[in-house]
Amino acid sequence: MTQYDHEAAVAIFNRTKGVTRCPTACVLPTQGLPDAADQAALKQYATARNRSWRMKMARQRSARITCDAAMDREC
Repeated sequence: MTQYDHEAAVAIFNRTKGVTRCPTACVLPTQGLPDAADQAALKQYATARNRSWRMKMARQRSARITCDAAMDREC
């Protein structure tokens, strides 16, 4: 079975069975300790994700304020 065939079979199984994640992933926290490079990469990823989320929220807030101001001018 090729890698492509394997991934396709897993995707079909997940769709038909409704599996969205490993059921044991949320049961217990991991017992392993990632090495320093992986910890740094995870922290960098979390920081970038948080920054992206904050920027998205600021854009939405700005768009909402702009829209509200435009509505006030029309009234």
